[in-house]
Amino acid sequence: MVLLRRVIGDALRARRQGQHRTLREVSTAANVSLGYLSEIERGQKEASSELLAAICEALGARLSELLGEVSDTLSLAEDMDGVLVPVEEKPSPVKNVTTDGKVSVSVRQDSPLKATLRTTRKPRRDVVYAA
Repeated sequence: MVLLRRVIGDALRARRQGQHRTLREVSTAANVSLGYLSEIERGQKEASSELLAAICEALGARLSELLGEVSDTLSLAEDMDGVLVPVEEKPSPVKNVTTDGKVSVSVRQDSPLKATLRTTRKPRRDVVYAA
């Protein structure tokens, strides 16, 4: 099963790394502790909507953009058998990959209730990030 907090964390990390920024830089700009931001990016902690908005602002992104990316990822994952629902049979660690041309999603099913989801997004060339 894919956890929403993991997908959100992956999307935040991808944005931060795409800007070549450190956790320290973003945590300072968002006024959140470095450790807590790290836990959010790793999907270990759930961020409140206020905290997500602050992190997005620190990254120069709109919260709606981040949630749109998360929605796209979950939409693709929903089309993959056994990803968002527990599987009855022995899980296979084989990766499944699906894409819609903008986002690629690969999933490794580790157990009936645990899956590792990796997303890759083609960079938008029309977006300019302010430093």
